[in-house]
Formats: sequence, C-alpha cells, structure tokens
Amino acid sequence: MTFGGLPTRWEPAGASRGVALVAPGRSYPPTAPLLDFAKVALLQHGFTVQQIWWDSLTRGEEESEPWVRRHVAAAHAQEDADHVLVVGKSLGTLAASYAAERGLDAIWLTPLLTTPAVVEALGANAGRQLVVGGLADELWDPAVARELEEGGCQVLAVPDADHGMGTRDAVRTAEIHLEVARAVETYLSGLDGA
Repeated sequence: MTFGGLPTRWEPAGASRGVALVAPGRSYPPTAPLLDFAKVALLQHGFTVQQIWWDSLTRGEEESEPWVRRHVAAAHAQEDADHVLVVGKSLGTLAASYAAERGLDAIWLTPLLTTPAVVEALGANAGRQLVVGGLADELWDPAVARELEEGGCQVLAVPDADHGMGTRDAVRTAEIHLEVARAVETYLSGLDGA
C-alpha cells in the first residue's frame, strides 16, 4: 500500500502480534518524527504498522470527530488481527471514542485534553493507554492528565514541550523526542508481558 508513492504499511521481522493503526495530526503526517519513532518501536515489538494518511482540508463541512472516526474505522475494517492498537497525534486523538468503544490499547501523542469528548473517551477506555503531552501546549490540561493517570493511564507530561513536543531549542527538542521514544518503549514493553 502506498500514499503519494510513500509506503503506508510495515511488517515486523517475525510473526506479527497485532496491528497498530496510526492516525496523524492535522499538519503532522505519519512520517513526522514522533510517529516515525513510534513506528520503529512498534515494529521492534512485533506489531504490523498501518499508517492512515489524510488531507484534513478535504473534509469540507464534516465535523472533525466523525471524520477521524470514519478514517480509523475504514483502516480497522481492513484488518484481521486479534490485537489492534491505535496511535493518534493531535487531530488523530479524536479517534479516542472509537478506541474506547472497542477497548483498544492506545498511544495518544498530544491529545486534545481541552476537548470534552476526547477526555471522556480516554477516561472510559478499558484498554491500556499511554498519554503524552507538554505543559507548554495550550491543548494540554495538566489537571485532566493527572486524573487520567490516577485512572490507570500511563502519562508523560514534559514541562517545556509545546504541541509539537518541542521548544525553540533544537537540542532540547531532540531530548524531548528521546523522552517520548523511551515512554513509548516502556509502554510497549509492558504490553509484551501481558
């Protein structure tokens, strides 16, 4: 499978233990650093990775959440795996209600914690979840993040990170991305033992 000539699906070296559906951000494609590092980690842990590519400007008048859910549902319908995991970045975190309805494990990068539907879905999901964001992100609510952590989510809150999980300093941004990669690795290692 390809999108604009780019591959959209990767298989692990050995037998696949499940499928990870990767839902990108509005202007943050699946090849951007956070999602690319997640892809590498998922492959290391035996997951097939299916990226979802979209042009959010083409959705017209359709509301964002149903539009995202439709894309994730279509990708999910193509899969025949016992273990399906969702990875969402920003706009892609509007798939949280879809994941919650099915109890899917999930990694949420810069979730929209100021959007009540996303917060409700994250809190209702019986699946294992990693929630990652920065305190310099206007769409991150520290109080909500603490409640999600108390409810069983793994949470990484980086004090100086913005919505792109970066700062104006290149080295610090690389350090933040390393923190996120480590959190994803720890989360996936926890799934290995389950």
